[in-house]
Amino acid sequence: MDVNQVLESTLSPDASTRQNAEQQLTQAAEADFAAYLTTLAHELANDGAQTHIRQAAGVALKNTLDSRDYRRLQRMRHRWYETGPAVRNGVKELALKALSTNDSRAGQSAAQFVAAIAAADLPRNEWPDLMVALVSNVGEGADHLKRSSLATIGYIAESEDVDLRESLLQHSNAILTAVVQGARKEEANPDVRYAAVEALSNSIDFVRTNFENEGERNYIMQVICEATQSDDSRIQAGAYACLNRIMGLYYEKMRFYMEKALFGLTIMGMKSQEEDVAKLATEFWCTVCEEEISIEDDNELARQEGASDLRLLFNFARVASREVVPVLLELLAQQDEDAGDEDYNVSRAAYQCLQLFSQAVGGEIVQLVLGFVEQNLRNEDWHYRDAAVSAFGAIMEGPDEKVLDPLVKQALPVLISMMDDSVVQVKDSAAFALGRICESVPDSIDPQNHLPSLIVALFTGLSSNPKMANSCCWALMNLADRFAGEPGCQVNPLSAQFQGSIDHLLVVTQISQTDNKLRMAAYEVLNVFVGNSANDSLPVVAKLSEVVLQRLEDTVPMQQQIVSVDDKNTLEEIQTSLTTVLQSIIQRLEIEIKPQSDQIMHTLIQILNTVGPKSSVPDTVFGAIGALSTSLDRDFNQYMEGFAPYLYNALGNLEEIGLCSMAIGLVSDIARSIGELCQPYCDNFMNYLLTNLSNSDFNSQLRPAILQCFGDIAQAISGSFEKYLGTVVQVLVAAANATQIEANFETMDYVVSLAEGIMDAWGGIILALKQGKADTLKPHIEPIFNYLSQIAQSQNRSESLVRATMGVIGDLAEAFPHGEYVNYFQSTWILNFIKDVRTNRDLHQRTLDTARWAREQIKQQSVNASAQMS
Repeated sequence: MDVNQVLESTLSPDASTRQNAEQQLTQAAEADFAAYLTTLAHELANDGAQTHIRQAAGVALKNTLDSRDYRRLQRMRHRWYETGPAVRNGVKELALKALSTNDSRAGQSAAQFVAAIAAADLPRNEWPDLMVALVSNVGEGADHLKRSSLATIGYIAESEDVDLRESLLQHSNAILTAVVQGARKEEANPDVRYAAVEALSNSIDFVRTNFENEGERNYIMQVICEATQSDDSRIQAGAYACLNRIMGLYYEKMRFYMEKALFGLTIMGMKSQEEDVAKLATEFWCTVCEEEISIEDDNELARQEGASDLRLLFNFARVASREVVPVLLELLAQQDEDAGDEDYNVSRAAYQCLQLFSQAVGGEIVQLVLGFVEQNLRNEDWHYRDAAVSAFGAIMEGPDEKVLDPLVKQALPVLISMMDDSVVQVKDSAAFALGRICESVPDSIDPQNHLPSLIVALFTGLSSNPKMANSCCWALMNLADRFAGEPGCQVNPLSAQFQGSIDHLLVVTQISQTDNKLRMAAYEVLNVFVGNSANDSLPVVAKLSEVVLQRLEDTVPMQQQIVSVDDKNTLEEIQTSLTTVLQSIIQRLEIEIKPQSDQIMHTLIQILNTVGPKSSVPDTVFGAIGALSTSLDRDFNQYMEGFAPYLYNALGNLEEIGLCSMAIGLVSDIARSIGELCQPYCDNFMNYLLTNLSNSDFNSQLRPAILQCFGDIAQAISGSFEKYLGTVVQVLVAAANATQIEANFETMDYVVSLAEGIMDAWGGIILALKQGKADTLKPHIEPIFNYLSQIAQSQNRSESLVRATMGVIGDLAEAFPHGEYVNYFQSTWILNFIKDVRTNRDLHQRTLDTARWAREQIKQQSVNASAQMS
């Protein structure tokens, strides 16, 4: 293999050439990993090689040790250590040598590779002299070596790997010394200083010990504040980013610095002509507001719980609002008319900050903003009209609704009229402001006076320009949610507008020239309007189902007309949108959908037959079929023979994990709907589910859903589940053991959801077997109680887990009413567990009722046991 040629080919614009080169690299790594590493490391360190070749070598090397998938990452690191210390040390020496290159881009690639090795080696103490070497480079090396070494420190410090971050604590002094030294104003090379500021920003959260020391903290803050005054805008922006991190992590230490420097420096930064500097200075105040909102929430919760140890709150935002808010209002007027929806500029940063100020200071924001709004709503410069509308929308959350109500009532006619503004940006902002009003102060909208003109204005805006699609649709969806009324109500304020709204949306979504983005957004609105329809609008929904079904049928032959990726994406978007609307219609009509169920299943199966692989369309098709099974109940069984093969294929499709997940949920839906009629299909269901659980490559996040599915199948087929009991119990015991691991923050949710799945499974199984086949449970009583005890002692329990556990306890007691296991039920831990749940007023009534019922079952069992003994 000509390594230079292969590396160059990995950068080819031709996909085929690029893929072939990547395949060659993969094969070379599999054939002799040690030689592969050594060869690429030599290329990375070769000062005579071309820059792009060295960069490609660095990327390939980094990819041998870096992956977002945890299991793959562990396999990579295992392969790294299998090469032996001699090979690893040689590769590391070459990587460090590459840091000293004059070629900045090659040095950057080397920095990324060194950081990848560090993530593997530092937690194992396999490279103890790395940080010493990097710090020495910063102190004594040439400028290019300083820069690449600081970049390396930055890459290492920004890692989220818990083990790596813990191992860095012992190096915090050395790291801090290096990065602060490089960030000082005395550093003459701006590239070095910029790299140091970046590294310092990434290091802030694990130098807490240093930051607790007042002298060290003062020096760090001095260096950063001086960096905000650099002539280099990159250094200024990096310094403000650093201050953001510091405010988020060390708010309680910031009072002195806010009073002495940060207040003035950040306002100066917000006024900078350099966009990145202005954005990051603005974001500093976003961070301040977010921290203070969080502190107030925490303190309020603490007061409710009777705690007196409250977090320090300095009210920086409230004190600074009279100075900062006017600057934000001016920044709102710096819109870029060519900015895309995803572009984040100064104006959007200011809007976000104004929203947060409103939440942080409440009603005090109103007077600061109102004058600007009144002065500029009719401004000839559209930038200021737009800023005025945006500012009004931004303060809809935070002030008391009683304060906002008269202002909103007064402003609504003006905002609605601005939907006819000559500038599309202003119209878009008006639509978004109306959406904010619908979301935050909906009671200020009068159904008689405001609603008709508001809906007309939003639909007119929706049709007028694709750039307004998101804002108009969001406002319409908020409007539909606001005026939906109680579930199942006969009439709601939308009823009079419902037919016209549906007609308008059908026109927008039908036009062949309609922008894809607009069409998808309009279908989303249609979906929400259907879901929020009152009973008097159900005939309109039923008629809509015919249109949607016909459009969905019309997409089937379009598969044969696809000639490009764009065609494929457009068709999939249309099919997904239509199927999602169909699902909402089915859910809203419930059993009334039955006359169309044959056509629905026929169309959906046609789509499953024609859609290509790796498509998201089958996911939504399965969602619609799940809704249909719920609506039809046992009548859905007539479709099972034809549909089952598609369901089996999806259950076994581990390459499309989203589809597999939908299939697991659909098995549960069908089992609950058709009950014992699903028995002919259960052998296949169980085989696929158990096979998935035993597959080491199966996505662990789906395991809880499979366990819950076992419970649903058991309840559906009752005593017939006995044939699967032994195997399923083994799975549940293994899963219970897995929940005993010491969960960290990242795995906590998974461990809790796994426990919920286990309890849901046991609940379904016990319900299925307690009538007539309770004896089959006897061999498994001990593992059940062992797990119940584990949950009782756990500090990490969701309410749904607690409720399911109470249900299992009660069902078990009911399954053995004569007291065979009375000693288990009278255990102190189980009685205390139930008592704690029954007396916990933070839990919902349903959970409390389940706990009381479980206690009654235990009492009855004790009575029966005593009666038998006498």
